[in-house]
Amino acid sequence: MKAVFSRIFMIIVNLLTNSNQTKDSNHGSSRMKNYFLFLPAILLFSIQSCAFKGVVREKNIPYIEADNSYDLPAKELNVFSPRKASSLPVLIFIHGGSWNKGRKEIYDFMGNRLARREVVTVIIDYPLAPDYQVDDMERATLLAVDWVEKNISNYGGDPDQIFISGHSAGGHLAALAAIKKESWEELGRSNPIKGAILNDPAGLDWYWFLTERKAKYNAEDNYDAFTADPEVWKAYSPIYFLDESEVPLLLMEGERTYPGIRLTVERFRDKAEEKGVDLTYSFYPKTKHIPMITQYFWTWSKGYDDVLGFIQFQSEGSMRTSSSGVTTGK
Repeated sequence: MKAVFSRIFMIIVNLLTNSNQTKDSNHGSSRMKNYFLFLPAILLFSIQSCAFKGVVREKNIPYIEADNSYDLPAKELNVFSPRKASSLPVLIFIHGGSWNKGRKEIYDFMGNRLARREVVTVIIDYPLAPDYQVDDMERATLLAVDWVEKNISNYGGDPDQIFISGHSAGGHLAALAAIKKESWEELGRSNPIKGAILNDPAGLDWYWFLTERKAKYNAEDNYDAFTADPEVWKAYSPIYFLDESEVPLLLMEGERTYPGIRLTVERFRDKAEEKGVDLTYSFYPKTKHIPMITQYFWTWSKGYDDVLGFIQFQSEGSMRTSSSGVTTGK
């Protein structure tokens, strides 16, 4: 029971301390009041998530060793898989938290639920601001994907069916990993990601946002992660790499998300359409930013339907392509 309440505490802290880089700062107090209404549900579903049978959990597996050539800190990941899993699709999840907070343990409930739905799930930690910047976070994300491709078959996953997802800041990092080719080239390898699921992602066009909306949205709050250099903002804004994208994308947006996210998601969608990117858009009526991730407490949520449907469709498409040698289309 102590572990249950510890998990509840971490979830509450994560929800209520999300910085205001993607929202109007005037909404902070009402936001805190609103999310205390989630406490009964969080209690119920945290207890439930501790009791999943048939799921194998491997915790704190190093994917970046302390002694590495990238000047990155040691980092670990958790793997959730069904018992007797074999050649199942894999989803790597990257937590949000404004690039400066968050822990993989908070999202055990996702790993448990997805594993019960026959998806091997990997939840990672990554370096955070202010000690590390966005280039370090991107590199760590790629190293996590690289580890998964090399090792996930030992946990019942198929290294040829790797998908990546993230919420908020994690959605930004997932987008970079999925569509930015030059970062993979710097690692001396190709991109193994077969699809990316971007859940209410922040930072899809930081260059535009930090330039044009700097004063209104306290953009300087993000300098710890993105520095004050506009060249860095552009180099780590996924929108400017869409012309390189060969990875199918699922873009999920809440109707009542933060203005900064809404504006950059709209720009990203327009650019993706212009570039002919394989992008599926899913709109969540009356949904705010935090409920876009807390919906995963409920196994019957639209979020799971979208995620599992996307993975199934892309996996089937990959199998059709590999068997025929011809891509069948979107």
